[in-house]
Amino acid sequence: MEEQSAAEVQQIKAAIAQILVQFEPDRSHLIPILQRVQEAFGYLPKLAISEIGAYLEMTDVQIYGVASFYNHFRYIPLGKHPIQMCMGTACHMVGGGLVLEALERALDVEVGGITEDKQFSLDRVACIGCCGLAPVMVIGEKIFPKMTSTKVDEVLVNLKMEEAEAAKAEADN
Repeated sequence: MEEQSAAEVQQIKAAIAQILVQFEPDRSHLIPILQRVQEAFGYLPKLAISEIGAYLEMTDVQIYGVASFYNHFRYIPLGKHPIQMCMGTACHMVGGGLVLEALERALDVEVGGITEDKQFSLDRVACIGCCGLAPVMVIGEKIFPKMTSTKVDEVLVNLKMEEAEAAKAEADN
């Protein structure tokens, strides 16, 4: 369950109100409203679902029923470093599943989840479009080709080291 401070709740409500005023309170606008909310937050906060429901006179269950039909709606935020593991045919055939399992172990998070420190979120995607480089993992916008389960720890350690070096350089300035 999401836990937000009173200030965060007010901020979310204000942002949602700004989105809702752009639409007539008609159920036919549900999907565009959900898309705008996800653009604003990166996911669909539970509070947003309730606010949308009140505006459109729909229950939370009705809204989840529609939203859950579409793969692109998220119900948890992305991590600072969102990881996508391709599970398209090419990636799957050359070990994408093993890489995905290694990611779950290394991050201690299941697919669709986010690490406790909010640094990493993990998702599987149908195809990234780099079949010749399979299996492919993407962190943020950086593509990691020809991944193996043994490369997972190396990539994550390098990412953490790069981040630490950047933080140190920023602190030195």
